Amino acid sequence: MEPKVIEDRRNPGLEERLQLLIEAVVDYGIFVLDPQGHVVSWNTGAQKLKGYTRDEIVGKHFSTFYPREEVERGWPQEELRRALASGRFEDEGWRIRKDGSRFWANVVITPLYESGGELAGFAKITRDLTDRRENEQRLRASEERLRLLIESVRDYAIFMLDPDGTVRGWNTGAQTIKGYTADEIIGQHFSKFYTPDDQRAGKPARELETALAVGSLEDEGWRVRKDGTLFWANVVITAVRDTSGRLIGFAKVTRDMTERKRLEELERSSRRMSEFLAMLAHELRNPLAPIRNAVTVMQLETMASPALRNSRDIIDRQLTHMTRLVDELLDVGRLTTGKVKLRREKVDFGGVIARSVEMARPLIEARGHQLNVDLPPIGVFVNGDGTRLTQILQNLLVNAAKYTPDGGRIRLQVQAADGFVDTRVIDSGRGIEPDELERIFELFMQGDTSNAPNESGLGIGLTLARSLALLHGGTLEATSGGSGRGSTFMLRLPLGELQEDLPDEGVPGQPAPGALRVMVVDDNRDSADSATSIVRLLGFRVETAYNGAAALDLARTLRPHAVLLDLSMPQIDGYETLKLLRVQPGMENAYVIAMTGFGSDEDRRRTRAAGFDAHLVKPVGLDLLVGVLNEARERHEAAGP
Repeated sequence: MEPKVIEDRRNPGLEERLQLLIEAVVDYGIFVLDPQGHVVSWNTGAQKLKGYTRDEIVGKHFSTFYPREEVERGWPQEELRRALASGRFEDEGWRIRKDGSRFWANVVITPLYESGGELAGFAKITRDLTDRRENEQRLRASEERLRLLIESVRDYAIFMLDPDGTVRGWNTGAQTIKGYTADEIIGQHFSKFYTPDDQRAGKPARELETALAVGSLEDEGWRVRKDGTLFWANVVITAVRDTSGRLIGFAKVTRDMTERKRLEELERSSRRMSEFLAMLAHELRNPLAPIRNAVTVMQLETMASPALRNSRDIIDRQLTHMTRLVDELLDVGRLTTGKVKLRREKVDFGGVIARSVEMARPLIEARGHQLNVDLPPIGVFVNGDGTRLTQILQNLLVNAAKYTPDGGRIRLQVQAADGFVDTRVIDSGRGIEPDELERIFELFMQGDTSNAPNESGLGIGLTLARSLALLHGGTLEATSGGSGRGSTFMLRLPLGELQEDLPDEGVPGQPAPGALRVMVVDDNRDSADSATSIVRLLGFRVETAYNGAAALDLARTLRPHAVLLDLSMPQIDGYETLKLLRVQPGMENAYVIAMTGFGSDEDRRRTRAAGFDAHLVKPVGLDLLVGVLNEARERHEAAGP
């Protein structure tokens, strides 16, 4: 029975005109199948697309156009079945032309029915989408290259935020600069990188609002790493929209500019060097003149006389002053050449406060100031150089004493919160004008000494204090209500982590060298060789295999207790290698670690189900590697000889 595509008794010529229209279409293959799938009609577009003439194809089954593997799995008949079930079926896939070449086709199959409801056949429309598919594949390849390029960048933190500011992407540079791995930070809000003060002031939200309003935002300011240290960041936030203009998130690029900021401050200070040299000659002559005079008096009088004792006291005071000036000059020289090295250790900050007050107390008492010290009820510890931290606070206390009129008030306040310890030195002195709040930290910049005519200096103390604070991953800022309203200097340092459990020497948690035998298996030779070198430096016997087959051969002779096994290897991958290793004599109890670039939760579940004992994601941190080798050693020791 011939299928009826259309029937209109009022206009018998309509069906003929429709057939002419279908015949004229050359960009689509339009043809009709009988209920069993045999071709019963064929238009010009079908001939152009598939290569068959009408006489060649009519009567043949439409499975002729499908690759053999599709025919073998019964896909052509499945398409007809689905079209019958839903009234229409659309699919894309490879199809075969008469000359055997393949093309990527979009196919729509619609069942046709007689007026009585009997199935008459199927209408099939086919379109060649090979060019579109190739363009899509090129686009995907381009996107993958871009992803790999971004991932390889280490000097910039490049990551994505969703419209609410939650982290959704994370590159290697972001981990290097901020300290978080992707697993640790993805899903958390980006405000985590801002200081507590900026968070309370709503700065993260304002930056997103500005980027959304104008398209992008560039800013510089202090940001917080995972370990609590601060760094000076250049940040660019760009709003990202889809083709319809809908906001899909923000791209954020961050660069660590701490070193540049330090150099800029030193460069600004160096412009004042010529002025400093003239001042230096004068300042050094001030203590030298009374020293010379005192020596002359001592030469003329006996030591028993009051004059000689007074001269001796003059020498002591001036030498102390001169020594302090020289020490400060030496420290500035070391800072400008990068030679200051901190001796970091766990430091009781209460001890730092006590030493600083003790060293500044003679000047404070000489001026008749009242000093109040407020400490937290529990001990506070920081990781740093105790001597340098004392130097910072001593400079702040001496500065407060110098620029506060006699009989003033000085308060030293310590508070610990939000992962930081904040130390404020508050005085009732002459205050600081707004335009001087940053300039006072410049090298050789002196404040007004009219209230302290007997005290002089080189304008180095505050520069040293801020530079040492930066070296500790902290900040030093000044605030003031203005002239005559006192000043506040706040030193912010990250709270320290306890270190009692860390060994005094060697790698933290490093296993003791022993009889553990380790095999590294990776087809990437650089990765394999570098991992082998690390394991050997840890004190183990280690051998290397560059593919699964070589690993199976090596295991028969080495009998390793631990195996670092890559997953993506040609021919025999890591999963198959593990399966074959387990059946070798003596390998049943080996500790096998998947060492791979795949690190999703699903990847970890798969390796666990396959029988791996641990899963390490490249690049592997030393502490993680040491940890799994410790576990391998414990298993080996528990098993006995």
